Amino acid sequence: MSETRRVAIVTGAARGLGAATARRLATDGFAVALLDLDEAGAKEVADSIVAEGGQALAAVADISDAAQVSAVVARVASELGPPTVLVNNAGITRDNLIFKMPEAEWDLVLAVHLRGAFLMTREVQKYMVEARYGRIVNLSSTSALGNRGQANYAAAKAGIQGFTKTIALELGKFGVTANSVAPGFIASEMTKATAERLGKDWDEYKIERAKSIPVARVGVPDDIAHTVSFLVSEGAGYVSGQVIYVAGGPRN
Repeated sequence: MSETRRVAIVTGAARGLGAATARRLATDGFAVALLDLDEAGAKEVADSIVAEGGQALAAVADISDAAQVSAVVARVASELGPPTVLVNNAGITRDNLIFKMPEAEWDLVLAVHLRGAFLMTREVQKYMVEARYGRIVNLSSTSALGNRGQANYAAAKAGIQGFTKTIALELGKFGVTANSVAPGFIASEMTKATAERLGKDWDEYKIERAKSIPVARVGVPDDIAHTVSFLVSEGAGYVSGQVIYVAGGPRN
């Protein structure tokens, strides 16, 4: 490994936004650790990065479990080097109207999004503090502004924004920035599953959603990856505690 190559961790990196972000960071010159419960998916993305001349490691971890988080971050530090970039992307949906939402679905969504981001950040920040340098990007969503049938997801994504602003305040003096990216409608497996749940054709659903977006198209994972790439760059050191909506307009 190059002595100057920084190490980045991306959670939920087996597909979608996480995979696109991991690939982009590898292109940017980072050594990338891809964390996901889907071992085969994460390994496939990591192998593709290595095949293109990058450096990557795939690892399995339940980010809502403190012991697994501690173990996997230690492994990354040992095999790739001290991580100074963290992208908390992992997420799930369990959509339901509030009157019929089981407690387990509420707890699971908040555990992955909020507890996961907390545990990962708490574990990785010590390497950043020691290096006097760090970049943290947490994935929020326009759903943080409210979205019917997503009380759990909306609450988690709104919580991510408050969490981000707080760690920006706490860690800034150590050269660490923390920002949140809030995607709008992105064509991904997660939104495809939403279309299926609603009983709508995927292609027609994308066209329907694009009609309300000012730039007249739906987003793609690379739209998010580009934004993360900027926020973790050397040049973004004066950007911290911000929520950037990547949604094709002011609010979509």
